[in-house]
Amino acid sequence: MKKTTLCLLFFSMSCITMLAQTYTPTEGNLKNRKEFQDDKFGMFIHFGPYSVLGNGEWIMNNDNIKVTEYGRLINVFNPQNFDAKKWVGIAKAAGMKYITFTTRHHDGFSNFDTKLSDWKITNTHFKRDLLKELADECHKEGIKLFCYYSLLDWTRTDYQYETGKTGKGTGRTAKSDWESYIRFMKGQLTEILTNYGEIGGIWFDGHWDQLDNDTDKTLSSKVNWHYDEIYKLIHSIQPNCLISNNHHLLPIQGEDFQAFEKDLPGGNTTGFGGQSVSQLPLETCETMNNSWGFDINDRKYKSTKDLLHYMINAASLNANFLLNVGPMADGSIQPEFVETLKEMGIWMDKNGKSIYGTRGNVMPQQDWGVFTAKDKTLFAHIIKTPKQAEYIFIPEMKQKIKKCYLMDGKKELKFKQQPEGTFVYLDGTKIDTIDTIIEMQIQ
Repeated sequence: MKKTTLCLLFFSMSCITMLAQTYTPTEGNLKNRKEFQDDKFGMFIHFGPYSVLGNGEWIMNNDNIKVTEYGRLINVFNPQNFDAKKWVGIAKAAGMKYITFTTRHHDGFSNFDTKLSDWKITNTHFKRDLLKELADECHKEGIKLFCYYSLLDWTRTDYQYETGKTGKGTGRTAKSDWESYIRFMKGQLTEILTNYGEIGGIWFDGHWDQLDNDTDKTLSSKVNWHYDEIYKLIHSIQPNCLISNNHHLLPIQGEDFQAFEKDLPGGNTTGFGGQSVSQLPLETCETMNNSWGFDINDRKYKSTKDLLHYMINAASLNANFLLNVGPMADGSIQPEFVETLKEMGIWMDKNGKSIYGTRGNVMPQQDWGVFTAKDKTLFAHIIKTPKQAEYIFIPEMKQKIKKCYLMDGKKELKFKQQPEGTFVYLDGTKIDTIDTIIEMQIQ
């Protein structure tokens, strides 16, 4: 996950066409896309040797730590308190339906027992295959497992670091070998999709490291990521597995859902977004403080209310909400995250029917809130105090309401529909500090 703002230079349409392939999703893949949209809420987990240093997952790049020095972390990274049951239990109690786990981040460290690299968790004092234990527990508890996989690598010499935008200070001098690196990635993806049971999806990141380099015209950064081959490989092993790529572009052929980073679909408050919104299933990911990987000094925790509002707004735009935790180096999730997730789970247990299985983009956002919908039911989420205490106004509402009531307690509400819009009268309803949900049965 990017921590610094990168200048995003979009590929031309010819380049996008070059990457494209002929792709027809299987029936099972389409079914998984729908289930993915229904699930709405997932846990992102950033974890690796960088957790030992307690300064985020980009510390190797940010502090220009040499490969040899960074590699010594294999001797001290020992998540002895890791418990797959606890991780999955925390996610499940929060109302999360899937987990996206960093099998390999930009530092190249593999959180699984790969045969293709010695830079892996089973060569630490921990010795165990963390991904295997997590996968087994997810399958046991009915939580879907998605695997984050970094396309770039700050440690391998065969990665084309000469044209990359990051990892310049890690001390690599040997000439890269791009074909070797592509073979390595294919091999690792084959291991993940073969040895760990059903994988809900592969979540790629790092494409943006090899965008056009305007500062040095002597370098050719028109890198062919071989997506046609990689995506075909994934779908050949597990046809129903979903693929996403956090490349900050419109999806290309072979991808099954579209990812947005630290922004709602179509937004660009962070510099990572701004791309058009596709018709594929959507997902936006966000942190609980400001960091993806564990940062001992980051105390800027988002409130439960803010995170619930983020999820509600995402659902109103037809997007899932992937909320990140960065476990501490010992493998435990810090208590501040656990407490907030517990509170979110209590809210979801009570109000989840207005989120799970719903679809968005059914009504424009209003100054008081947003909408989600399922079948013949509209959910109006009042997340800001209405300007008029007596009612909410929905302009130009085309749907005809049969019945209208508070979702909490089923208190029936009066309404009036006119050509210019619909009035729903609150009848003294006390506005909830997080969300007052009005359920509308429509014809």
